[in-house]
Amino acid sequence: MAADTPSVVVVGGGVAGLSAALFTARADLATTVVSTGESILNRNAHLENFPGFPAGINPRLLLDLQREQAESAGVEFEDGRIQRVTAVDSGFELLAADGDRYTADYVIAASWSDPTYLDGLDVDLLDRGSKTFVGVDEFGSTGVDGLYAAGRLAEKHHQSIVAAGHGAQVGIAVVEDSDVDFYHDWTVPEGYFTGRDREVPPGCEEIGDEERERREAESLERMREAFAAPYPDEPTMHPSVTADEQAR
Repeated sequence: MAADTPSVVVVGGGVAGLSAALFTARADLATTVVSTGESILNRNAHLENFPGFPAGINPRLLLDLQREQAESAGVEFEDGRIQRVTAVDSGFELLAADGDRYTADYVIAASWSDPTYLDGLDVDLLDRGSKTFVGVDEFGSTGVDGLYAAGRLAEKHHQSIVAAGHGAQVGIAVVEDSDVDFYHDWTVPEGYFTGRDREVPPGCEEIGDEERERREAESLERMREAFAAPYPDEPTMHPSVTADEQAR
């Protein structure tokens, strides 16, 4: 990517953060996800209401596939827990607990459930008793230019499909606000635009039958591999249950 490519750091690697990162990366924004790997989706025993899976899907497998898709789009991943986000002249500086630092033109807060790393910024924090959320507008923008919040942290419903959809919406909002040359993330049949004497818009792609069939075959093979055997890892129990068991 060019040196002047806008950069995005997504804090949190759950469904909201991964969806947001997918869209910013596919628009050629330099995108990094910083995550502890502690998505709350790991606590689900079996995800029953995510569209497209009539018999449900293992939640940890869904996260793995989302991360694989994001990596294929060019997303970089870093392990870490962000402790502070600071606004600087060039955008933002993020400090992780292990001392690592990251810089970005745009930040998407998609972690759950502690937004204290945003305390140094002029954001609207919404106290809802045991939970604190980040106030955003309809596109996920906060009161700080370049700072967004996605998913449950933005007080969206506590459902995976809602978090994924909101993450995608926020990712697209970042793309639009970045002023990169981008029209729509859309793969269409050959001739869809050019057959009407139109140039293919930035972000779109026309593909012919041979390429479409190749991609579909690749997709089917990858899905067969992913679903060939039960997922090896177990759900993560709620921390309070673990603490109660240890106290006995």
